[in-house]
Amino acid sequence: MADTESYAIAWLPGDGIGPEVTREALRVLEAVASTYGFAVAAEEHLMGGAALDETGTPFPDTTRDACLESNAVLLGAVGGPTWDDTTGDRRPESGLLALRKALGVYANLRPVIVPEALATASPLRPDRVGGTDILFVRELTGGIYFGTPEGPTEDGARSTMEYSGSEIERIAHVAFRRAQRRDGHVTSVDKANVLEVSELWRAVVTEVHDAHYSDVDLRHLYVDNAAMQVVRDPQQFDVVLTGNLFGDILSDLAAALPGSLGLLPSASVGGDVGLFEPVHGSAPDIAGQDVANPIGTILSAALLLDELGEPEAADAVRHGVDAALDAGFLTADLAEANEEAVSTSTFGREVANRAADHAPQNVPTL
Repeated sequence: MADTESYAIAWLPGDGIGPEVTREALRVLEAVASTYGFAVAAEEHLMGGAALDETGTPFPDTTRDACLESNAVLLGAVGGPTWDDTTGDRRPESGLLALRKALGVYANLRPVIVPEALATASPLRPDRVGGTDILFVRELTGGIYFGTPEGPTEDGARSTMEYSGSEIERIAHVAFRRAQRRDGHVTSVDKANVLEVSELWRAVVTEVHDAHYSDVDLRHLYVDNAAMQVVRDPQQFDVVLTGNLFGDILSDLAAALPGSLGLLPSASVGGDVGLFEPVHGSAPDIAGQDVANPIGTILSAALLLDELGEPEAADAVRHGVDAALDAGFLTADLAEANEEAVSTSTFGREVANRAADHAPQNVPTL
């Protein structure tokens, strides 16, 4: 009999509600592991403001080493008003950038799905958002956030947006390959009517498509039109490919579709070890109260399982979330005034139970 596969998870609870929501994600991971024949070994490490307070740096070397030696990294959230006065590489958020750099991840994946049970929770009409299933593929290590020169000038400030052809090419491959496993459509977003860097973006994406992915439909949209279309008709999108700045803005805009940032997961991949975290922040105002929504983190754990090659277990996690919502379990950010809200831990337990009981399904490996 073959040995049980065991996955080492570097667990970085972070700050604010991070410990609470990641704890529930680990609960769900352990529940499906026992059903699907593998094991998870999570080891906790300091990150963000908590690490800064304890060690003087937001990304200690011990955390870095543990992440690089793991199979995957599960992160809660970093930062908060406690550390607002910190600057430079002492800011908790700088630790996150250093973590991404250490892992070599360059592709950020943000699925935006509107569960049927929550279609009425969206600020948009249910018939407009129902059935939405978009995957944002955002380039993560280039663009205006990392371009040089940058900083103050004699009479102002300067930031530089730049991309190399190779950076665009590698993220384009990620988007097209994901589209091949989905509905076969990529929308590439740029500002080629104004920015020379976007002219290059469009040219390279088109070249990659024509040379390797003729089975995938490709269209180009300017970012302003794309923003309008995400709100006007989100069901038209399958995979959205874009650069760092535009992807940051568009994926956060799309968070309005299901009605809460607490619902959205993300994965940062491309290196040997992937990073999985919810889209939301640390929400220090509700930290420690057992009221935060853990769905984004639990669904990040599903992405983690996808990347580890456990698609059936990932499908079970998603089933568990949908089944808990369908049964009426809603956290405070989702419940209406006349509905009873459940705690973070209660929701996590309900998902874990339903996920563990989900019969194995034949689903494609992502």
